[in-house]
Amino acid sequence: MHRVLGDRKAVLILLGPALLVHSLIMLVPMVWSLGYSFTSGNTIEGFTANGLGNFQRLFTDPAVHDALWFTAKYAVVVTVGQVVAGYLLALLYVFFLKRASALVRTLVFFPVVLPTVAVGLLFQKLFQVAPQTGPVNSLLNAVGIDSVDWFGSAGHAFWVLIVMDVWRSMGFYAVLLFAGLLDIPEEVLESARLDGASGLRLVRHIVLPMSFPVLLSSLIFSINGTLKAFDSIVALTGGGPGNATTPLTLYMFQTSFTYGDYGYGSTVAMLLTVVCLLVTLVVFRVSRRDLTEG
Repeated sequence: MHRVLGDRKAVLILLGPALLVHSLIMLVPMVWSLGYSFTSGNTIEGFTANGLGNFQRLFTDPAVHDALWFTAKYAVVVTVGQVVAGYLLALLYVFFLKRASALVRTLVFFPVVLPTVAVGLLFQKLFQVAPQTGPVNSLLNAVGIDSVDWFGSAGHAFWVLIVMDVWRSMGFYAVLLFAGLLDIPEEVLESARLDGASGLRLVRHIVLPMSFPVLLSSLIFSINGTLKAFDSIVALTGGGPGNATTPLTLYMFQTSFTYGDYGYGSTVAMLLTVVCLLVTLVVFRVSRRDLTEG
């Protein structure tokens, strides 16, 4: 293996095709989009050079500010919900259900494979207020509480989105973290138990530090996914009411394809790319702290 990896020609032959495909699919469109950000227009009207006009507009556009704030708020809340719920489920699988967890893992993972549109329609029906009262409002009525128009206000729509996306994806993070917990040597856990560690102390001082690498991977995977959320929001709220639940991705789509401004849409896409890179770098930097200290 060392001889193969030390041969530059062999490395080039092995990695070259993958790098070429990655460049064609990922890097070329990014560079192309960056070029569009210095223009205005679309494929029908044609493109004209715009210099830094799109970037100047970006910093003064209140719709971008609202979309950026919603994206950040949504990403933080959903990431915490996904990873925390997934980690708690993983602990349940490993330390309580053990071998009997297979059925529960399958049931919890099932929403992950459902089409996003189907999940969105399901939650629309669950929280429906008219023309028919949905199960959630029926339950509220049963305990003497008036029906709530869940999609009529920004606050309610936001939390319905959070519940839907956490429910839909927590099974994936549970399986991912479950695999990480299985890598913890049983001898280490037994030694900790003999030393008197159990329950929360065992999780805090042994399980959490040893599962930190996979926890970090889950965190990065989740935050980058939620920053680029699009389909679930379109399926459930369409960005409404008004533009209250419109993230940067949806605003970029509307700008480019609804209003035909490819240049400004590409500028919004560049902003989203920079945000994802910065968040990933911050997470990596914070993760350098050794949790086993203290």
